[in-house]
Amino acid sequence: MHVSLTQELEEIVKRKVASGLYNNASEVIREALRFMENNEELIYQLKLDRLRAKLAEGERDMEEGRFTELSHEEIGPFFARVKEQALGTPQKESR
Repeated sequence: MHVSLTQELEEIVKRKVASGLYNNASEVIREALRFMENNEELIYQLKLDRLRAKLAEGERDMEEGRFTELSHEEIGPFFARVKEQALGTPQKESR
């Protein structure tokens, strides 16, 4: 099996090996996978809790009038701007 890592993840693996806690990159990856497997339910619960908190925040915003109403024609350009802000790149307006 061949696995590709981002530069950032590769640096983390190298730091772990350099720390002396692991003999090689394979040990680091195996340990990380074991941790994930053993803590999968906890990780799922943390993600679910974070989602629920964001939903509650959105509900409070709605109740307190912090929202923007959009017409059918405004929705496309609005989400194009949101995407542009998130990605940092100008988006073509689709019709």
